[in-house]
Amino acid sequence: MPRRPVRDGSKSGSYRGSLPVARAANGNPEGSPRDPVTTDPKGEAHREVAVGNTPALVKERDTYGAVALDPWYVTGLAEGEGCFCISFARRLKMRMGIEKVRPSFALSLNERDRLLLQDLQTFFGCGSIRHSRSDRTFKYESRSLDELVQHVVPHFEVYPLRGSKARSFRGFVRVCRMVEQGDHLECGGLREIIAIAFEMNLGKRRYSRDQLLRVLDEVKG
Repeated sequence: MPRRPVRDGSKSGSYRGSLPVARAANGNPEGSPRDPVTTDPKGEAHREVAVGNTPALVKERDTYGAVALDPWYVTGLAEGEGCFCISFARRLKMRMGIEKVRPSFALSLNERDRLLLQDLQTFFGCGSIRHSRSDRTFKYESRSLDELVQHVVPHFEVYPLRGSKARSFRGFVRVCRMVEQGDHLECGGLREIIAIAFEMNLGKRRYSRDQLLRVLDEVKG
């Protein structure tokens, strides 16, 4: 009689396990005096993630040292370690009194995970990595509006975030679209952008909402 195939209960298909669990670390460089306005409420961008035990999500490096990150892993990493920020720079000599509205996406990890940040940079195909001296971490960051609209935003639209970070992302996308359309160059649009930024969450900021609105109130012409 022919032997019956052994059924071991395994299933083919995509990875359906849980994402890596992050543990908290001290410090919030996004809220430090050296960094711009942030909308990261609890310093989520500064918890270390253990990636050594996630072989289904982070594959082995090839001959050239590169690694392909699973898209859902990237979303999970951003859920715990990422930050969607809207920063404002004041310059009273300018007509609007506010020089720049700068959306940015950042993700910080411990120095030993610097290679992971390089893999993240390769994954998005944009951004840069810098050392944050305030909390001795390394930070992946994308500040270019074109890069954000063309690379970062589309990823999270296809592989969505959840919880409060998803709410921040929705506000972030609205601001990116408004800046892309030039709405930040008019008082009305700038007021709306400020309102969205301060609704995203309650992180430390260089300027308060009242300070920014007061600058707009003083605009003449």
